[in-house]
Amino acid sequence: MAHHRHKRDTNARRFNPFRVKAVTIAAPLAFVATASAVTLGVLNESPQAADIFAASVSDAKVADVGAQDRDSEPVSRSAPARIEREPSKVEQVMADRKVAAAIKQADTKQWTTAPLNLWSQPGDDAKKLGEIDEGKQVLVTGRALYERVEIVVDGESRWVTAGYLSAEKPFTLGGECTNGTSVESAVSESVKKVHAAVCAEFPEITVYGTLRGGGGDHGTGHAVDIMISGERGWQVAEFVRKYYSELGVKYIIYSQQIWSLERGSEGWRGMSDRGSATANHYDHVHVSTF
Repeated sequence: MAHHRHKRDTNARRFNPFRVKAVTIAAPLAFVATASAVTLGVLNESPQAADIFAASVSDAKVADVGAQDRDSEPVSRSAPARIEREPSKVEQVMADRKVAAAIKQADTKQWTTAPLNLWSQPGDDAKKLGEIDEGKQVLVTGRALYERVEIVVDGESRWVTAGYLSAEKPFTLGGECTNGTSVESAVSESVKKVHAAVCAEFPEITVYGTLRGGGGDHGTGHAVDIMISGERGWQVAEFVRKYYSELGVKYIIYSQQIWSLERGSEGWRGMSDRGSATANHYDHVHVSTF
């Protein structure tokens, strides 16, 4: 008996699981085979060609790894963060706006007690911009840093060494005499110092007596009579006594009293009456010097 096949059966393609596996496995094998063949051909060609081929394979692997990394980790496209440096103390103090504010608010004046260098800032990198003499009155801002204090000179910020400014006007030996008085050139250097100091401190006194005959300290140019009386005379006498060492003073007589270096610890001592106001030194302070 003849068997007839249905047409649908003849043309139909049946599912074969082993076929899928064969295709899946065959693809890598084909690649390996191809790569082997190419490699063998390259190696047979020349050593240089082999090197080029190896490099290309290595680059391909690196590229593949890079691609995996890009897939697994996001790449930041932003620029590196900029780290700002903290300004130094000097930079903070010397900022333009702070300097301007300090100068504007400065309202206190003090006196220099020594010749001082003027610096551009308080730090080690400061530049010397000049000097200021002793006994000068300056405007201070109240700012200080690194053992220097800020003052205002001709409207500009300047820094000087701390510890040499005083609220009180200091005594300056040989200060500026503004009343036009002078003493003879033949007198001792100590007499010249006494005149300069008293004239600067008491500019209202305009009469000084030095050289005259009769011997004594006046005759040798070692004495000066400062023509002043009353309480002001005592101020002059105490002023000269206070700075006796700097001025080279030996003794002082005023208002019938004497102070001498030899008996300085006894203070002012009374003197005998010599008869007149001038002889008893009521109208002038007598200063004898070395």
